[in-house]
Amino acid sequence: MSLLALATSPSETDFWEERADLAAAFRWTARLNMHEAVANHFSLAVNPEGTRFLMNPNQRHFSLLTASSMLLLDAEDRATMLGNNAPDPTAWGLHGAIHRNCPHARCVMHVHSINSTVLACLQDSAMPPIDQNTAMFYGRTIIDEEFSGLAFESEGERCASMLSDPRKKVMIMGNHGLLVIGSTVADAFNRLYYFERAAETYIRALQTGKPLRVLSHEIAEKTASELEDYPGQSDRHFSELKAILDAEGSNYAD
Repeated sequence: MSLLALATSPSETDFWEERADLAAAFRWTARLNMHEAVANHFSLAVNPEGTRFLMNPNQRHFSLLTASSMLLLDAEDRATMLGNNAPDPTAWGLHGAIHRNCPHARCVMHVHSINSTVLACLQDSAMPPIDQNTAMFYGRTIIDEEFSGLAFESEGERCASMLSDPRKKVMIMGNHGLLVIGSTVADAFNRLYYFERAAETYIRALQTGKPLRVLSHEIAEKTASELEDYPGQSDRHFSELKAILDAEGSNYAD
């Protein structure tokens, strides 16, 4: 099915809760200054295979996105970029490749947020476990050191090939930015939020010029495992963020 057919199909009004969750995530990403002009993209798989997905439209500001503005795309449809409402080509290249090849990556969020991008620009982009937030990601990240330009289809396929391990849900995209995956919008957004906070802590600690107090392997792994199993944290975090938007009269769910 082509993108044009999808866009005119009644199915565009399906997945309303998922659309609203994505829109809320975009609004909060902009509010936290983790967006970049009208670039960067989030996507969410809506079928069991993970190949049909929602994504933000081409070059729209995160702070203006609503549930109804999300594109419904098919990662297997090679005619997608020929449609009148085609997505950004780099978004299609990266997110399309991930949803085609990584069914466990239900929600994909890619940003150029300041602290995570600073980390991605260091010769050594590994983040040591120096506090609870940095320990959350201990042994759970991928560092891509082969940046080769904008994420058109070949670059997207290369990045997707690095996400085969479901345990590793964060990709530090060297010389580029940050990509996280999750099982839901809430799960991915929580990970995005905490990784940016962790990167900020690490960078500020480096700026002191003083030696770092790094946790042992045993304590870092124990902390990461405990945080993974912490009951309902990501869902509660995200539901509170939506409650704030609702109380403010936001139109994100329109």
